[in-house]
Order: sequence, then structure tokens, then C-alpha cells
Amino acid sequence: MHVSAHQTRQEKQDIMGPTMKTPLHDLTIQENLSIKDALQKLDQTAERTILVMDQQQQLIGTVSDGDIRRYILRGNSLCNPVSSVCNTNPIVVFDDNLDMEQVKKIFLDKKIELIPVIDANRHIVNYITWSMAFADHHKRSVDSVTSPVIIMAGGKGARLDPFTRILPKPLIPIGNKPVIEVIMEKFHQHGFYRFFYTLNYKKEYLKLFLKESSFPYSIEWVDEDRFLGTAGGLALLKNKIDDTFFVTNCDSILETDFLKVLEWHKEHHAAMTIVGCYNEIKIQFGVLELSNSHLKRMSEKPVHDVIINTGVYIMEPHVVSYIPDGEPMDMNVLIDLLIKREKVAVYPIYGGWFDIGQWEEYKNTVDKLGAS
Repeated sequence: MHVSAHQTRQEKQDIMGPTMKTPLHDLTIQENLSIKDALQKLDQTAERTILVMDQQQQLIGTVSDGDIRRYILRGNSLCNPVSSVCNTNPIVVFDDNLDMEQVKKIFLDKKIELIPVIDANRHIVNYITWSMAFADHHKRSVDSVTSPVIIMAGGKGARLDPFTRILPKPLIPIGNKPVIEVIMEKFHQHGFYRFFYTLNYKKEYLKLFLKESSFPYSIEWVDEDRFLGTAGGLALLKNKIDDTFFVTNCDSILETDFLKVLEWHKEHHAAMTIVGCYNEIKIQFGVLELSNSHLKRMSEKPVHDVIINTGVYIMEPHVVSYIPDGEPMDMNVLIDLLIKREKVAVYPIYGGWFDIGQWEEYKNTVDKLGAS
């Protein structure tokens, strides 16, 4: 599908010039490259769509993060060419005839986020994003999402010993901010402002920090009388939660659109949605595959594609009823219980996950986020 109409040179320059955030070459990929290569492109850019082209630089189609997310969940291989997942009939506009009012209407009607700009020979010359078309109106209003975020902050943080003998893990610094401040900021960027904490280990430190900091959020907490595991503390919030809510470990930082995750959860009518991160597991040895005690095959340093639990979840309020009052329960136990009775969905992301629960990952996180 395409649209075309007359537009002045100045209007065209206003659209195509200074508002473009990502260089065009960072948003294009050859059709014969793999879906894994497309993932790397999406991870490197702020946009959620890339453009697939042939050897002559002609547009073949578009691939969004949602296209790949659905592709992954169907169990398909990421080694397949990107052409196998792309939309081969994308909406386009022609560079010599741009009508921004019509373009804006398309964005609103079709709920897409990027439109390629092509010439008469279908060569890709530029692109228009939602934020470029609605430069003055695309920002979400602050404090617009009522769904609460529960931050599980009661654990001892044993993997970061001896640091956590002095400070509770939620106050470990990322640059000049403690990790829980970074987590709240990431959610607040997308309109979330209601935060609940489950507290136990060194809880007075955390209470003092939350009381004395002038955060523009609504913050409450509950105290665990004993260690209740990675899910048990949610039972203390049974009378406080009446809306779909997020749960996050206090050592997990995500750079993702949490509203998109919430929409995915609602669309799939799930009791719980787990945010998983695509990752490559590289085995640094030759792996022997046996059959009847004989060597069938040897794979030298194989790579396995997996989706890892990030420790961030979305749940419906009734899920809390599965958790016994005052009894320890870990999240994996709750998940196993839910799988048998209700729908548990997965929202895969690729990149943008930082786990500070271990020293090496903490150091990597500080290197990447500490200056921001």
C-alpha cells in the first residue's frame, strides 16, 4: 500500500531533515541476512522497525519487533533469513509527493510506528516515524498509568557479598543513583507512578531512603516478618492491589516499553506474563552426542538460542490468591502452579536487560548505565 500527494519543498525538508534520529543505514538490512542479525539491528536502534532490502537497495518489506517476537514464540529458528519474517506489503510513501496530514492519518488508523520513504524505483531514501510525524504531541503524559509496580526488595543479596553486608542490594549504586531509583525511572518514563515495596533485610535503610527522597511517585511498602522467598511477599499486598500489576526483582533493570508489555499481556488474556530476554549460550567446549554408548556427533563450541527469565512479570490481581499468607514461596513455584491452571504468556525482548545480581553483570551494568 502507498500514499502520495503534493507537498512543498520546505515541508518536505522539515520532515526529512533535522527530526530524523537514527541514520538510515542503521535501519536497513539485506534480505539474505538472518533474523538474528535483524535482532542485533533492532537492539542497536531506538526504533522498533527495520527495513528489508535486496541487493539493488530496493525495499522488500519491513520487520517490527512484534513480528520477530511472534516468530520466536512459534518456535522458529533465528538462523532463517529475515525475508522469512518480514511484511512484504508495507505501507510506503514516495519521496517526491509527501502529504504529512495523510501520513498522520495512516499512523493513527494503522497503529504503525514507521513508514519507509521510497523513490519511483522502490529504492529506500528515508523513513518517517510516529514521533517525527507528531513531534509536538507524541510524548505520553506523566503519571498516566494506574497499574502498580511491585519491587521485591526483601532479599539478602548473597551473591553480592560482601557489599550487601553493608548496604541492602536495592541501594547498590548505578552511577550516582541506587538501583531502585533507576528501576523506578525506567517505569516512570512510560507513565507508571505507583510503586510498592516488599521489605525485609536492612529495611530501615530502604525506608529512610524512600522517605527522604523527593520522588514524584506514589510509594508504599510492606514488611516481611521473615524471609518469604521471591514471591511470598506478594501475599502481604492482597488488600492493596486491585489492578493488573508488574512485579520486578530489585536487581533487574529493563530498557523496554512497559506499556507495550502491558498491551501484550492484555491481548493474550494471560494470568501472568513473564518478560524473557533472548540470549545466546555459547559452550566453550566440544559437545559429544551419544547413541547407545557410541559417539553420534561432536559439535565444536555450539551456540544455543534461549529465552531467559528476566525477573520481571505482569500479573492479574487474583494471582496473589495462590500465595499462602505468611509462608515462603519462590516465583518458580508460583509459575509452575499457574501453568497447570491458567495461561502464562511470555513477552520476549532482545537486549536492554541488565542483571546486577552478580558481580560481573553489575560491573557491566555500571559501565553501560552508570554515566546516564
